Amino acid sequence: MKATRRDRTLWWIVLGDIAAINLAMVLAYELRYRLQWFLDVSFDAPFRAYLPFSLLFSVAIPAVLWALKSYQRRRGTTWIDHVFHVINAVVVTLVAAFAWSFVFRPLVYSRLLLFESGAFMVVLISINRAVTMVVQARQRRRGIGVKRVVIVGAGEVGRRVMRTVVARPDLGYEIVGYVDDNPDKGAGKIGRFCGYGSVDNLSGVIDEQAVDEVIITLPWNYHRRILGVLRACARRDIKARLVPDLFQLSLSRVEVGDLGGLPLIEIQEIAFSRGELVIKRVIDLVGALLFLAVGWPLFLLIGIAIKLDSRGPVFFRQERVGENHARFRIFKFRTMVSDAERQLETLRGQNEADGPLFKIRDDPRVTRVGRFLRKTSLDELPQLLNVIKGEMSLVGPRPPIPAEVEQYRAWHEKRLSVPPGLTGLWQVSGRSELTFDEMVLLDLYYIEHWSPWLDLLIVLRTVPKVLARDGAY
Repeated sequence: MKATRRDRTLWWIVLGDIAAINLAMVLAYELRYRLQWFLDVSFDAPFRAYLPFSLLFSVAIPAVLWALKSYQRRRGTTWIDHVFHVINAVVVTLVAAFAWSFVFRPLVYSRLLLFESGAFMVVLISINRAVTMVVQARQRRRGIGVKRVVIVGAGEVGRRVMRTVVARPDLGYEIVGYVDDNPDKGAGKIGRFCGYGSVDNLSGVIDEQAVDEVIITLPWNYHRRILGVLRACARRDIKARLVPDLFQLSLSRVEVGDLGGLPLIEIQEIAFSRGELVIKRVIDLVGALLFLAVGWPLFLLIGIAIKLDSRGPVFFRQERVGENHARFRIFKFRTMVSDAERQLETLRGQNEADGPLFKIRDDPRVTRVGRFLRKTSLDELPQLLNVIKGEMSLVGPRPPIPAEVEQYRAWHEKRLSVPPGLTGLWQVSGRSELTFDEMVLLDLYYIEHWSPWLDLLIVLRTVPKVLARDGAY
């Protein structure tokens, strides 16, 4: 049974584009002859005189977009990419339309109307693309139109694919597992992703798990193994994609330059540059000071509630590990009884988290007020002081305790290459529901794709997550 489902053109997108094209012609006609913006006209041409152009645009623009492969459901294509395709298609068609109007009936048609219609087309078709992308993203998050994928290779490149899939559910991929010739990796587990043994088991995995696509992340020197995987996929009519691996390094950027005509590839390990750190620090300071200035009455109310609920200090301080393994003491509102640390060892057997984390959904040490603060994440607010001191950032990886870091594997260490944060991708992607490996995968994805806009998006997504008390305990 063939598992693959080839991506096909969504014909309703094509029909939406045709509708947008004809609506643009109507709007341009009204603007030109009824409202008479920009230039008065002494004659009134009927709209039917422009029907040949509507027909031309309705056929030519979708044809050019088809040639540019804009209608193929390529996952990961950005809205800006679609806009560039639309602009190219409209400009090419307008040039043909202007040429046709000059050759045939030059006195009837308004060239300004054609130009205005082209501008409307770019806007309306781009809106159609944006709506389509939003609808597709929501469907994929609900499991509709999701591709089942198996990864060949569980090294650094394979983990990069995993963290991209975890961080971007809108791409519509579901990783059913991975295979790797290394026994320690192939038989293990990374987050929710299970290993199915060596690469020789790939054919069986494809058949048993109804795989739609195979992503190959093997090192560059495994070319014979890669060819074998490609042949196995071809026999089953399964699409195979290859992720290039440059010397098995974990890269955030690859910049190509030259030296007297010789190509040079500049390789940078994942980390923030100095310029990025300066920008991030300015944003952190402004944001933290603004939050403190606005939220100090809430701080006061929480402090009073804690003191009335249980004996002990208002704040809880704990040693954490920050950027480059630097130790610092984190500030939090106290949510547990005062001797919570001494009770920890007696509760080890009830741990519900995996890896080095310790989490109990109904932790008996948590106070009544503390349970509310944890559910709403208000206990984290004093960490704004750590942000002002430069020990933390508003957005970044979760700051671990030293005991957790001692249990880290080599690839986990990379999350300590940047300042830890109050919130992060892990916060808006499942919080306590995530496994430790998945949390690290999200942290590394964040480091590799950092931008001020990503920080802003995470902060905006954090607010509804906190209000909904989603995944926190």
